Amino acid sequence: MRRGPSAFNIASIALGLTFLYAPIVILVAYSFNASRLVTVWGGFSTRWYAALFKDSQMLDAIWVTLRVGVVSATFATVLGTLAAVALARGGFRGRTLFAGGIYATLVMPEVILGLALLLLFVGAGLPRGFWTVTLSHTTLTLAYATVIIQARLGSVDRSLAEAAQDLGCPPWKAFVLVTLPMIAPAVAAAWMLAFTLSLDDLVIASFTSGPGATTLPMRIYSQVRLGVSPEINAVSTLLIGLVATGVIGAYLFLQRRARVADSGAA
Repeated sequence: MRRGPSAFNIASIALGLTFLYAPIVILVAYSFNASRLVTVWGGFSTRWYAALFKDSQMLDAIWVTLRVGVVSATFATVLGTLAAVALARGGFRGRTLFAGGIYATLVMPEVILGLALLLLFVGAGLPRGFWTVTLSHTTLTLAYATVIIQARLGSVDRSLAEAAQDLGCPPWKAFVLVTLPMIAPAVAAAWMLAFTLSLDDLVIASFTSGPGATTLPMRIYSQVRLGVSPEINAVSTLLIGLVATGVIGAYLFLQRRARVADSGAA
């Protein structure tokens, strides 16, 4: 006879969820605080959202962050897909060195990586700005995308792509028409993770950004050093809503694809 969860397990889960999500709930609640003091509740108000949309510097930082996130996540996903195919399907000489070079960013401190990228851009004579931050975030998130896509490629039946090639399909076309649809959920997950990591990064962006390329984490950090403003709570709430909407949308999309695949198989 199967027993239900014990009181200890329920209490542990409740404590863990409270520890994880209570700060987020408090932040969202205080973004609607009418008081200028973030620790004193002064009634419900949306004044800080109105102030946010009048803050040109904060809006510019949001726009830069979104552009950097979209472009760097796209670059990282494309390059990560190619790297994952090479690692999962290729038996070339130097494979171990290639894998180590890609996965190095997973264990390398961001301070070291940011300094190395800064020295690279200075040595190459590249002016720091939007593209240096984008390339840096691509370097940061490439390994994560590769790990996710390579794991999915390991479970894909290679005989399907080989059968397509036996029927006269070029290798690149067999990958696009056969393999890519099967790993599409992993590619979407890799893009979402890369985009989220780009939104969150502060250290590397601080090393590689320049005039006109201030990201939202940099802007928030510079304001928090002078004191927490309810406007920061408002922009953080919007950012949480954006990420949550993307995650829920991706989950529903993958669930729909799974149902369509199951119905087609039946």
